[in-house]
Amino acid sequence: MTVGEAPIKQAIKWIDEQLRDNPTADRTRLVDEASQRFDLTPLDADFLWRHLVERQKGKPQP
Repeated sequence: MTVGEAPIKQAIKWIDEQLRDNPTADRTRLVDEASQRFDLTPLDADFLWRHLVERQKGKPQP
């Protein structure tokens, strides 16, 4: 992560890394932890949720 990068972008990258390492990770915990770790606003946390949901919709179901 680069210095000066927007916290929401840092949070998205961090969550993506966590999900890459553990695809079954608890998304609620990840959003909560990212919100604290990157000092996100409630609106930012809501954006993270929408980002995860939209990304999940785009994945083919097994």
